[in-house]
Amino acid sequence: MDKGKSAVAELAASLSDVRVTPRQNPKPKGFVPSASSFYSFSKKAKPRKLVSLCLGTLGLHLEDIITDISEFAAFFPPHIKLAILSIARRRRLLNDDILTSLAESSWEILDISGSEVTDIGLATVANVCSNLRAIDISRCEKVTTAGVSEIVSHCPSLEILRCGGCPRSEFTARRCLNLLKPKLNTLEEDSWEELDTLDIGGGAESLRWLVWPKIDDNSKETLAAECPRVTINPQPSPYDLSGSRVPVEALASIPLDHSIVEDIDPKTWAVSAAPRRPVFAPNPNAPPEIPIAERFRLAYVEREARLAPKRAKRERQQRRRAERDYVMNDIDARSIALAAQASRNLRKS
Repeated sequence: MDKGKSAVAELAASLSDVRVTPRQNPKPKGFVPSASSFYSFSKKAKPRKLVSLCLGTLGLHLEDIITDISEFAAFFPPHIKLAILSIARRRRLLNDDILTSLAESSWEILDISGSEVTDIGLATVANVCSNLRAIDISRCEKVTTAGVSEIVSHCPSLEILRCGGCPRSEFTARRCLNLLKPKLNTLEEDSWEELDTLDIGGGAESLRWLVWPKIDDNSKETLAAECPRVTINPQPSPYDLSGSRVPVEALASIPLDHSIVEDIDPKTWAVSAAPRRPVFAPNPNAPPEIPIAERFRLAYVEREARLAPKRAKRERQQRRRAERDYVMNDIDARSIALAAQASRNLRKS
């Protein structure tokens, strides 16, 4: 009950921030607000969605349930899983176990930048999320060329790749240049029909935008010569050099998963810098701590046991009501009921 009250209190506090204040210092006649000021006002005045408020509360206590997230992740829809993944990344909690527990085949973007994800987790996600079109692996010190190779092999729709950001990631990016180059495989078959069932191409054939802020000159020249369709570090402009619009996901100044957590309170992941709770030595005489998943199950069982008598009473009332309506509406049933009542009266007399 205390947890429910606290959640309601946080929700009320979030909604209390959205209020209409009286206008002060009226603007002179003929004043036209700029587009930026109007945009900022509309953003401040827009209340957060209920789902975003719930995700914010969940994110504040994410470290308490992160170990059991695989047990209830299946109950969340894909977009909620992606939001939880983004919060976990911002709170420095993202690793292979969390990534593989939340992975969904319908995802199109994946931001694991600055996380503890390794090649094993990246390979698992590449097999599950084959529709990815934008990936951010920057500042991932545990991702090597093996993980990038899995992404390139299993994600044929990959258009945007973000890399670099730390010495280890810079080294990995330089070693992955050959993986990004489109190439033709040498095949020998007896007929065109047999060739039709094989992969004659390789490399990142769909790659169009590469975000690598500290790319060296040699790598830049190599990509420009062998991958002319790839735009390196696109700038925020309506169109790039090839005449196609630059997507927001390809802009280095905007996080790849910004649109996913845009409506969630930033205070959710601001607690990442807070000191962790002190871990005390377990008391051997104290009862073992119940996992949070088992707590949910026990709470559900207790609720079912509490509501069972009410449900049985409601079913009996509905059954009696249905029998009474049947007797009142059906002539034969009503005659039988009246005859039975008359017979009982005759026996008593």
